[in-house]
Amino acid sequence: MSRTVIHGGLVTASGEIHADVLAESGRIAAPAAHGTDAAGSWRAARRIDATGMYGIPGGVDGLTHREAPSGGTCAADTFETGTRAAAWGGTTTIVGLAGQSVGRSLREGLDTSFAKADGDRAIDHAFHMILADANPSSVKAMDLLVSEGVTSFKGFVRSRDQGSSSGVGRVPCEVAA
Repeated sequence: MSRTVIHGGLVTASGEIHADVLAESGRIAAPAAHGTDAAGSWRAARRIDATGMYGIPGGVDGLTHREAPSGGTCAADTFETGTRAAAWGGTTTIVGLAGQSVGRSLREGLDTSFAKADGDRAIDHAFHMILADANPSSVKAMDLLVSEGVTSFKGFVRSRDQGSSSGVGRVPCEVAA
């Protein structure tokens, strides 16, 4: 496990405080006020002097379109190019769209999206799940996906002759309850 201490910077997560940050294996392990016993006790192979600099926490981009079809087009950015650009801008996590195809399971749509993202990204990611085919099976599958960390679902409620629809109106209320 590699350890790095960044010391003396002005951290601005929820106010301003002169703080030191301990990173272990590339992840923040602990912050502490600069000059405290806790910060002074950290030992690391690498020390970075951040005096006079700001430490700004990474951002989360809550709706991205990486390699996801949308309205008959597909985003130009891949997970590799899009997450590299995001990282340069200070974004550390993106939440993209994972789409279910009509006639297919939610699980298949999510697995397909994870396969596109795995290995070719520079930052963390999660997915919103697009519900394209609401039916009793897919509605029941939503509970399993929530237990696995999917936090949101998107569906379109309009008639098929107006374009994309999830078919939400076809699902009996007792299934969703």
